[in-house]
Amino acid sequence: MKIGMGINYAGDFSETIDNLLQFEAAGLDRVAVPEAYSFDAVSQLGYIAAKSSRLELATGILPMFSRTPTNVAMTAAGLDYISGGRMVLGIGASGPQVIEGFHGVKYDAPLGRAREYADICRMVWRREPLNYDGKYYKLPLTKEDGGTGLGKALKLINHPVRQRIPMALAAIGPKNVALAAEKFEEWQPIFFHPDHVDAAFGESLRAGTAKRDPELGPLQISVTTALLISEDEAALANARVAVSHNVALYVGGMGARGKNFYNDLAVRYGYVDEAKTIQDLYLDGKKVEAAAAVPDDLVRQISLIGTPAEVKDRVQAFSDGGVTMVLASPMAPDHEGNVKQIGLLKEMIA
Repeated sequence: MKIGMGINYAGDFSETIDNLLQFEAAGLDRVAVPEAYSFDAVSQLGYIAAKSSRLELATGILPMFSRTPTNVAMTAAGLDYISGGRMVLGIGASGPQVIEGFHGVKYDAPLGRAREYADICRMVWRREPLNYDGKYYKLPLTKEDGGTGLGKALKLINHPVRQRIPMALAAIGPKNVALAAEKFEEWQPIFFHPDHVDAAFGESLRAGTAKRDPELGPLQISVTTALLISEDEAALANARVAVSHNVALYVGGMGARGKNFYNDLAVRYGYVDEAKTIQDLYLDGKKVEAAAAVPDDLVRQISLIGTPAEVKDRVQAFSDGGVTMVLASPMAPDHEGNVKQIGLLKEMIA
């Protein structure tokens, strides 16, 4: 199991990178840069590539609708080139609020587009002429499909460092999880509950794995989780409260009733009544009450918060659940403490 960490959207970037190098020295294996509708992730990763020597560089994630598949493939190949083969391409659908609101692009068929994205990116990296007749992407664009008819089936000019850059799909919906297991090197779920993997994702993972190309190797699973290893019960309690507020935001507020994938996930985990209560409270503006309604059991199972013995047990549970990468968010009160948290987790995993 490896250890990764995301960086924040804002703040003093130079200080963030200086701090990041200390995390690298403590054993951090990967940095993931988010994007959403903030500064772009790519320019930041280029800077990190120049400053670091060992870290994997991941987009966490690039919204598919904001760039063409070939543009994303070129970008990933470029980052892989300047970093000496350390790039991990994380993509996802984002949501209509961002895609249609910020980018002005129609949000449709995220599943089908993700499938074609994977195909086209790998064609680019193999330097194949881009003849692709997909449902959503057609290369070259013909007159029949609205083009001028002058497009040519080009291939990437440069020779990529790797012909297959690892691709990760952020997904929790059943069909998207199946697609991740079929077509991607890595799957990135949110709020991963290792004790309920089979109930929530088993059918999808089995369906996708049955169609998986053996050349992709075993599916890697990367999970985001809060981290605090401590004997201070007050600090641990505060950290769990912070996690409960984050869960309430997603389960309660990320979507309307009947259109919230995170609420659906909580239901699949078995928290049927609790998921409804959290959503009702959150959508009524009672955010504190919604967080208080998040089951303590759920918070403890999806996080690495506890005494050394408790966290070691959770690390083992994650490993037993198939997790190969922990994207940890250390919750110590200062930078030095957070670096120590990564070091402690590294010792447990080693």
